Amino acid sequence: MTNLPPLPRITLVVATGNPGKFNEIAALLQGLEVLLLPLDRIGPIEVPPEGGESFQENACRKARAVAKASGHLALADDSGLEVDALGGRPGVLSARFGGPQATDPDRNALLLEMLRGIPSDRRTARFRCVVAIAEPAGRVRVAEGICEGRIAAAARGFHGFGYDSIFELPSLGKTFAEVSPEVKNRLSHRAQAMAGAREILREIPAGRG
Repeated sequence: MTNLPPLPRITLVVATGNPGKFNEIAALLQGLEVLLLPLDRIGPIEVPPEGGESFQENACRKARAVAKASGHLALADDSGLEVDALGGRPGVLSARFGGPQATDPDRNALLLEMLRGIPSDRRTARFRCVVAIAEPAGRVRVAEGICEGRIAAAARGFHGFGYDSIFELPSLGKTFAEVSPEVKNRLSHRAQAMAGAREILREIPAGRG
């Protein structure tokens, strides 16, 4: 007798157009009886811009909008890099740091230039992630994760995306871009936030999405 995979209990729309982020979220939710849909699978939906003053505000705003428009549960996150020597910048502006046309390498290069001459012990930083899960009726629940580290002297590694190549984990002496996705998915800010999201999804009754 063939062992068929379990049918999904709920459908969850992931409110991101970033394939790297979607794949990372899908890996972190693996094993749950949840059908994950990328945003482009359900038609054109306008996601509010990340113009809030906090990660939580941005994540909740996006999740509510996508849940209401799609009629399904929606998951959105907002995350960013907080550098102590820069007063917590780029923070909520992490994805737009350096201007709307800047690429990941552009943003990394700008950040490294701003930290030129700053010694290692003052290059402390953290990744912060807030995940919001919204129901079409408007209820939203959130989970947060934080990963402490420091900014490397130069970009290193080829995995990941965003600021992964300059964010170093002191315990490993490697950047996120130098470790495997499996290692990152055990340690990252998003992994911690998604662990909380898993608990939220387990509590949602079947068919709710």
